[in-house]
Amino acid sequence: MTSFREPSLQAAEEQPAEDRALRPQRMSEMVGQRAVYERLEIAIDAARKRGETLGHILLDGPPGLGKTTFATCIPRELGTTLQIASGAALAAPKDLLPYLTNAAEGSVLFIDEIHRLPIAVEEFLYPAMEDFRIDITLGDGVAARTINMPLRPFTLVGATTRAGLISAPLRDRFVIREHLDYYSPAELAEIVRRSAAKLQMPMDDASADEIARRSRGTPRLANNRLRWIRDFSTSRAGGAIDVEIARSALEMQGIDELGLDGFDRKYLETIQRVFAGGPVGIEAIAHTMSSAADTLEDDVEPFLLRCELVIRTPRGRRITPKGEEHLGTPPQPGRQNTLF
Repeated sequence: MTSFREPSLQAAEEQPAEDRALRPQRMSEMVGQRAVYERLEIAIDAARKRGETLGHILLDGPPGLGKTTFATCIPRELGTTLQIASGAALAAPKDLLPYLTNAAEGSVLFIDEIHRLPIAVEEFLYPAMEDFRIDITLGDGVAARTINMPLRPFTLVGATTRAGLISAPLRDRFVIREHLDYYSPAELAEIVRRSAAKLQMPMDDASADEIARRSRGTPRLANNRLRWIRDFSTSRAGGAIDVEIARSALEMQGIDELGLDGFDRKYLETIQRVFAGGPVGIEAIAHTMSSAADTLEDDVEPFLLRCELVIRTPRGRRITPKGEEHLGTPPQPGRQNTLF
């Protein structure tokens, strides 16, 4: 039977009870990511049949696509325990030591945002991952001595939104590496219907499709939109849900038909209005918007680039004809083919 560490040992990673209720508890309950699911299912089944410890797994991809869900479902499939840590919280090897020494045989250690591990912690992890041992140094100077401590075999599951920041030595120690991609509207609509059932909300197909189209291919956003629509419906519509109510609720939040919010549109409007469509550097955009450049690069640009509303050129960002059309302005003649 699956068991988990006490809440006090993972307080930073605890999710609200409602979020846990919406999160799938088994991999078979998950919608989408079927290729990843099938490969992990094979690895888990093979390890279970051989009675071996599952190989270390690295999951990467944008936020909200199910990395944590996979990580919490894997130990349930194996019938083992789970420990959860954050890469940002493991500042020194001593912070990692309790997790390694407390790991039961065949258990899973999940490190979220593993790319944020300091180099010292990363190097301390190498022998633990490969040989299931750690070297502890006691004392200083000539009196120092090293103790080689064996560990019970465990599975490390690492999750990251920035796989490029993980060093090659650490990345190569993961036996299984999987990339999670965005969900299709049909998959998101199915997730919305399932979540609505768990929240005891009425949900028709048209409303589910509307929410899915405005959720950027991300289940976490779809569930957040759904919660807001439930609040809106309870307050303004007597608990009823239909496509018009869903649309009105999302438009009140400033979420348009593509899933852009007010900040996304402000980004596009800044390029168009202030910089005549670009090209313009990210720092100039950030200063004009009174925002941080890394916030725009990490939170705003990925979706706009995926939707082909902006492009990056050697000279900076430019709004595309599609982006201008979305803002309601006609594309400027000749801009379609002027990329540099």
